Amino acid sequence: MTTQPTTPDPAAATAPMVQIEGLHKLFGDLHVLRGVDLTVQPGAVSVILGPSGSGKSTLLRCINELEEIDAGSVEVAGERMGYREVTRRGRTRLHRLHPKVVARQRSRIGMVFQRFNLFPHRTALENVMEAPVQVRGDSRSTARARALELLDRVGLSDRADHYPAQLSGGQQQRVAIARALAMDPELMLFDEPTSALDPELVGEVLGVMQDLARSGMTMVVVTHEIGFAREVADQVVFMDEGVIVEQGAPEQVLVTPREQRTQDFLAHVL
Repeated sequence: MTTQPTTPDPAAATAPMVQIEGLHKLFGDLHVLRGVDLTVQPGAVSVILGPSGSGKSTLLRCINELEEIDAGSVEVAGERMGYREVTRRGRTRLHRLHPKVVARQRSRIGMVFQRFNLFPHRTALENVMEAPVQVRGDSRSTARARALELLDRVGLSDRADHYPAQLSGGQQQRVAIARALAMDPELMLFDEPTSALDPELVGEVLGVMQDLARSGMTMVVVTHEIGFAREVADQVVFMDEGVIVEQGAPEQVLVTPREQRTQDFLAHVL
């Protein structure tokens, strides 16, 4: 019997990698995110700018389910993150998914933080191997081979046996990027990855991120590096006081911003 080839679903091919609608997050009386809507297409780089306290990092943590949301929805690759809707007696409520399901969802997303958070008692190689072995159950030989590939990709093949204390800040952050990539994520989140680095080390980390962007990795990057946003971003998002004030192509938001608040911010950072 001849098997007919399946026809790709055009809708699936064009579905957003990240779809956020009406997202609210509160910490007690502090309303940090106030109805955020954001779409990130597959393979695109979205850079989020804004002053401290504007909700940028909280937004990333909600995407990665490190924070529970108070209202709205977050979808990654068409899957609702963290919650399911349950309708009873005509009322629809959100119910938190089982922690194992949340962990499985989170494993599809890589995240790189301001601080490197490497295990100090493990080498660079062991840090990169850890999650595939412990979380995904890869054999140590498979994880080792993949970790060596990733360390080479971030320019650290000669530092595989070094401990974090023997590495510069830029090298530690590159190990952290390799560690995030070791789980083969569909989406990478970066939370001000260069803010803790000395100025002369920033370029080596941004270079790795540029290579990732060129490879087609979908990325959401919180940063103050305007040059990176100008050169690499497909979309620039400016946030303030928990809302998206303005978003669009880099040449629009960074060169001819429409909103006065965006203009004021850029006047201070450029």
